[in-house]
Amino acid sequence: MTSDLLAPLDLAFWNIESDRNPMHLGALGVFSAHSPTAGAHAADLLAARAAAVPGLRMRIRDVWQPLSLSFGSATREEDPDFDPLHHVRLHAPTADFQAEAGRLMERPLERGRPPWEAHVLPGEDGVSFAVLFKFHHALADGLRALTLAAAILDPMDMPERRPRRAEPARGLVPDVRRLPELVRGALSDVGRALDIGASVARSTLDVRSSSALTSEPSGTRRTAGVVVDLDDVHRIRKTVGGTVNDVLIAVVAGALRSWLDERGDGSEGVAPRALIPVSKRRPRSAQPQGNRLSGYLIRLPVDDPDPLARLDSVRAAMDRNKDAGPNRGAGAVALLADHVPALGHRLGGPLAAQAARLWFDILVTSVPLPGIGLKLGGNPVTAVFPFAPLARGQSLAVAVSTYRGQVHYGLVADAEAVPDLDVFARALTEEVETLITACGS
Repeated sequence: MTSDLLAPLDLAFWNIESDRNPMHLGALGVFSAHSPTAGAHAADLLAARAAAVPGLRMRIRDVWQPLSLSFGSATREEDPDFDPLHHVRLHAPTADFQAEAGRLMERPLERGRPPWEAHVLPGEDGVSFAVLFKFHHALADGLRALTLAAAILDPMDMPERRPRRAEPARGLVPDVRRLPELVRGALSDVGRALDIGASVARSTLDVRSSSALTSEPSGTRRTAGVVVDLDDVHRIRKTVGGTVNDVLIAVVAGALRSWLDERGDGSEGVAPRALIPVSKRRPRSAQPQGNRLSGYLIRLPVDDPDPLARLDSVRAAMDRNKDAGPNRGAGAVALLADHVPALGHRLGGPLAAQAARLWFDILVTSVPLPGIGLKLGGNPVTAVFPFAPLARGQSLAVAVSTYRGQVHYGLVADAEAVPDLDVFARALTEEVETLITACGS
């Protein structure tokens, strides 16, 4: 059996996880059911197809022996005892897909098995069902997760790629007497990386956030989904310029303003830092495995009362980031993982998890979906809500996808810190209407 070492960023995601801050991505697909038994049939299909997908058979194992240069790292290797029935689960009918998704998103994935799950949720109405996919961030970024999920949905007209053959993990065996020196060096490298990351965040965005976006982790999760007409987004974009993503980020800024004001926290002087992940993976690329990510940091102009000024501010900030490139600013922080040795990731994981709060206040990420219709057992997908991991110390994360003429916002929050997630969800819809009105459309 062959294996390959996790890339540094994958290893970082593997080590910053805790019981209260699981590091998995999620996506809730809602399907129109052809029959009341469509959900059960879908679960059978997913299990049968998963067995034939190499990427879904890969587990992650820690490397502790021998005392090689990869000591403290982890490998991705095929699980000889892989059983898809451990990963695909059929649940009782429910009337609320989002409530069930929130409950399931708070549960960490089993680390001894391939770190993914598919939960099939039949609808009580008998005419719909949903599937919640969960993939550990060490296994996949958004595009890679999409590729894995697509492999167990009905076939699409997309070119198939031969899986990359894994190479055996290799490492030289150092003198055991140097182990204390290696540990000290690893911790020193972690400290330097964290200092650089914090310095980048402070020098780039010296602004004030809101206590509503900060919370001690409770381990609970609540999710919500919002659907916006993509034509409305294009109407705004064509009127004021910029990109679709600029508009979608500005909608988040305006919704945060309304949400903070409604809950009594106030938006005056608030300008939280948003991390905008940038994929470095080619579209439709299933390989390589793991994460190929960088990112941008921008100030969300929550304190600006003018919706068009907020959009202009977001557009200008994104233009500056694009001009600088994805390997500067926040992107450089992500690349610091490459300069920390494996043992440093292992020992410094808890510190890195806490340091995320120093770098950004809220995650706003985009997950692209194919333009063609997705199906499972012939049952069409009607909506797809992506869910991002929630960083330690943060109470809210936003993910967004466009699918079949609609924009789907997927919201994840700490359930104790944000009991009013529905208020923020409603504010997203209202902000789109506000921008349309402001544009005179």
